[in-house]
Amino acid sequence: MEFRRHPDCDGLDIYDPIENVRFALYTSGSVQPTAVSTEQFYFPVDAAVAVETVTLYVPKLLPVTIRTQNGEMVAETSDGNNRSVEPGTYLIELSTAPMKLYLAVESGFRLEQRDGAVVLDFGAETSVRVGARSYHDRPAGTITVTDDVEDVMRALSLSGSALKTTSPERSFPTLRGHPPLIKRGEKFDAPDGLVRPDTAVSLVVPPDRKHVFPLASLAYYLGAAVVSGTGTRPRLVAGEFEHELTGAESYEEAVNRVLRQTFFLDCLTRTEGYYQVDLHERKQVEPLVDLDFSALYDAPLTEQLAAYLSVPFETLEPYIPNWRLGVDLTPTVENAEYLPYLADNLALTRIPDSPNPNSVKPMSDAQSEFFRAPPSGVLARGSDGWDAVDDRDVFQVDSMPNVIEQAWAGPGFPLKVNKLDLSALERRVDRVPTLDTIDIHVVCNDDKMLDEDVVKELYGVREFLDFDVTAHYDLTQDELRELLAQQSDFVHYIGHIDDRGFLCADGSLDAHTLTEVNATAFLLNACESYQQGYELIKKGSRGGVATLSPIGNPSATKLGKILARLLNCGFPLRAALSIARHQSVYGYQYTVLGDGGLSLVQSESGVPFHLNITRSDDDRFEVIVNTFPNDIHGFGTHVNFHPDWSQERYIASAPLTTVTLSKNELDSWISCEIRPIEVGDQLYWSDELQISDIN
Repeated sequence: MEFRRHPDCDGLDIYDPIENVRFALYTSGSVQPTAVSTEQFYFPVDAAVAVETVTLYVPKLLPVTIRTQNGEMVAETSDGNNRSVEPGTYLIELSTAPMKLYLAVESGFRLEQRDGAVVLDFGAETSVRVGARSYHDRPAGTITVTDDVEDVMRALSLSGSALKTTSPERSFPTLRGHPPLIKRGEKFDAPDGLVRPDTAVSLVVPPDRKHVFPLASLAYYLGAAVVSGTGTRPRLVAGEFEHELTGAESYEEAVNRVLRQTFFLDCLTRTEGYYQVDLHERKQVEPLVDLDFSALYDAPLTEQLAAYLSVPFETLEPYIPNWRLGVDLTPTVENAEYLPYLADNLALTRIPDSPNPNSVKPMSDAQSEFFRAPPSGVLARGSDGWDAVDDRDVFQVDSMPNVIEQAWAGPGFPLKVNKLDLSALERRVDRVPTLDTIDIHVVCNDDKMLDEDVVKELYGVREFLDFDVTAHYDLTQDELRELLAQQSDFVHYIGHIDDRGFLCADGSLDAHTLTEVNATAFLLNACESYQQGYELIKKGSRGGVATLSPIGNPSATKLGKILARLLNCGFPLRAALSIARHQSVYGYQYTVLGDGGLSLVQSESGVPFHLNITRSDDDRFEVIVNTFPNDIHGFGTHVNFHPDWSQERYIASAPLTTVTLSKNELDSWISCEIRPIEVGDQLYWSDELQISDIN
């Protein structure tokens, strides 16, 4: 973490070079930050400084939690009320910033929320210690496994070593460290420092990949041992309590239900702990269940699980938020290496059936025309099993219920869902600090597509962020090769791609000939760009959007502009494409490659918002609210709306809730920041939409 005097005004600029995010705190006069010990903070921080100021301004209406310096909660501000705090020693937590921020003071103060800011007035010059912790968390080590599935079971049993607590607060993303990585090798080996927490929880399953792979997230979240149970029914064992992982639903569904139910009830129980907030979901569920959340908070995990799983899933299901990520994982020995990344996302995992023309879902007529696939099956070529599928195949996968984003980990290119890539996920955890400027390059190699070139004006219109947007025209092969090799955050390519590669001013550049790619992410808005895009992933990019078929210029231009604005608002690649697809009948021709959870920039609200608005009468509007957890504010984050009229917190998800607002309330909310808004079938932006235009 880096602290410096703000270059443009009185205050402090805070920069996380690994996540490439920054935040500002303004002061009543010029400050000179001085490094101080991080040991003075109740919660862990990476670095800290002290500044002297009479007043401190937080330039966003962030939720604020006030504690004593031993962690006891004093107040929190989701009710939108101003308050005066008596003299004492306090730790003030600022939520939804792009890093964890804490202020330590020995003073009384007045807290006010006004003009889109949180203002702390200390009454006299006061020393304020500012501590910050990056959301980035590296795996503690790597476990080597053979192709014996029991080695994978041993590795998953150690994944819970990354949990920072086994209390219900582990449902907060910042209290779940990244599980140790898994690599294939000649013999099993695990670092000595990896120790599974003493949870007395085990998952007993047959020792085969179809039973073991779907356990990755559940074993990690529960700190459970994965135990071989040949010939027995799969089950969860917690002390004296047992719960079978079977039923009318599939095995994977039974596993995923336990994860969803346990995680959800942890989110409700944790309101008895560090964050005693008014949680919307708890108010909904508490009258329906016989659970003592106060007693459960301090109970052992085994007792919590017995109580949680005594509640019928059907009672909770209407209130459990949609999951951030669902993944189809093919059960091959190579794919064991995906498991830590899926667990880190708490992904719901499903094992797909082997592909064959009789079991797969047919394409529509339009899709068959685009992909030239036989009507009887979705594969571009016939296949009897996953070993016969390769990256020339394009096919459909069934949609997964109750998830916001969906991905595929295996061979071939799936329609509509993110094709994960192991090397891209590795770059997520291995990334190193970058320059504090967000470098974006817009390349237009086709004069007929200059209309889309206006996207260069859509990137970089954000407060608190330093953008460098450069436009390039008619690049040669060498110029494009050099551009892709240089360090940058995003490349938006507009032009043509065919079997020979990127069409340049002097011929075609095939991505297979590149030695390195250092563009973190990309959009290749060109016909059938997926093979070239996937090669960019293999050569160094983390993620990108490409096309699976020929596309027309008008639809490509429209979708490219929408994606540019969504990425500029902080939406992850997967979420951005899912929203943009709704605006084009040809949206299914686009796909996300690599790390689809990647965000180009952070959202101003922590998690990005998407609204769907209809007018209910002359002065009332019904608003469907969607929020999209991301890599910084992951699944389990809670959010609130405008504090002037919303006092409740919600577990971030999409859809989140539906609210009815007056014209003034709606106008106040959408003016806080630029957000995508759907009215009918059309997508608008909050800085362009007039409330009077909503019918």
